[in-house]
Amino acid sequence: MTIHSATLWPDRRTLWRWHFFAGLFCLPFVAFLSLTGAVYLFKPQIDDWIDWRYDHLPTVQSPSPKHDVQAALSAVPQGAFLAYELPRTSESAARILVSRPDGEAVRVYVDRNTHTILKTVLEESRFERLVFRLHGQLLLGNVGSVIMEMVASWTIMLIVTGLLLWWPRHQRGLAGVVYPRLGTKGRTRWRDLHAVTGVWTSVFLVLFLVSGLPWSFVWGHALQSVENTVGRLTSVKEWEIGAIPAATVIAGYPVGQPHNLPVKDSMDMPGMDMPTVSTFPAGDLLSSLNTVVQTASTLSLPAPVIITPSGSLWTVRSDTQNRPLRKSVTVTPDGHVMTQETFAQKGFMDRIIGYGVAAHEGQLFGGINQAINLLVAVGLLMMSSAATVLWLKRKPVGSLGVPPAMPSQKYGIVGMTTLVILGLLLPELGVALFVLVLANRMFARLGPT
Repeated sequence: MTIHSATLWPDRRTLWRWHFFAGLFCLPFVAFLSLTGAVYLFKPQIDDWIDWRYDHLPTVQSPSPKHDVQAALSAVPQGAFLAYELPRTSESAARILVSRPDGEAVRVYVDRNTHTILKTVLEESRFERLVFRLHGQLLLGNVGSVIMEMVASWTIMLIVTGLLLWWPRHQRGLAGVVYPRLGTKGRTRWRDLHAVTGVWTSVFLVLFLVSGLPWSFVWGHALQSVENTVGRLTSVKEWEIGAIPAATVIAGYPVGQPHNLPVKDSMDMPGMDMPTVSTFPAGDLLSSLNTVVQTASTLSLPAPVIITPSGSLWTVRSDTQNRPLRKSVTVTPDGHVMTQETFAQKGFMDRIIGYGVAAHEGQLFGGINQAINLLVAVGLLMMSSAATVLWLKRKPVGSLGVPPAMPSQKYGIVGMTTLVILGLLLPELGVALFVLVLANRMFARLGPT
């Protein structure tokens, strides 16, 4: 039995309507994500520039991390020691992370020669942290994370429909398909800038979206639930699912909220067991910090290296953005290495997501990765701008310019199957599509017969 192609594929007008509605919702966010993402790409360089003066101090003569921590604690009333960041050079200030009674993490810069306070700043107020929360949460916490997850879901719909609309049918040559016809004028040039740029950036955009989903609130918790239900598919230790306080991330538990750290703007998931974070060394453990720091400095871990108390032991870990290079080491108070955990020892899904996030942040293969991601961000801005110009040129005054539906519109087997698959893989998109179907039927019944 032969199936006619008309029953397989949605008609062009239907694709156009889907693409229009998805673009109307997504493109402002895509442009916003491109701008904030382009800034976050250069996080290492921006951090170095902001902290330049604190990395060019007189060479330390007699370092004492213990005294640095004591000075930092005196600068934060009722503060609790959270972590010590290993200085990168002999001219670098000590960075001490202290937890306030309200759960906020404070970064304290201490001169290692005089143990005087150079600067204190809330970790959540640091420039890179603000850009991070803007990019992923719109500064709205978990509510913003859900919104951005919805945007990511509809952007994937935008890409699928855009590729189907772009697919050449009767066009000859590569102009307008592989490269834009910049010599033309009017709508043709803007159409090519939108379509051709969109095609070239779509592969990277899908990778960005997919690598970001495990960190979003709904999809991330769904993946964690699958792990808890069917077994150890992953080894979730470094994911920030939704809005996680900086103090929790620093302490080494970014997946859940610890019981003894206050939670702001959280949306609890029932049935989730959250680890308890030790925010202050038990007994006289702090007196062993000098020895532990000496051991940590011999491990040659990629910066930044974070040293945190872990019960009666210490954890020394690399928090480099190039996640495949990360390593975590357990050290005894007398400076002996007990255990080591490398990236290769993590679960399969953890490694996949680690590679994806490192590439997403432009740190997997150095400056080339940053350049490629910046080029993609510029391409997305160009694509979004061209789409906006096209829309403004063709829409009637006082109207959104929605493409009218054809009386005999066809969704096609491939179209319906794609919608079902996307709806199952992307829960928020599935719910939105279900609501749209119900609304469409309701308005159809209320309309004139």
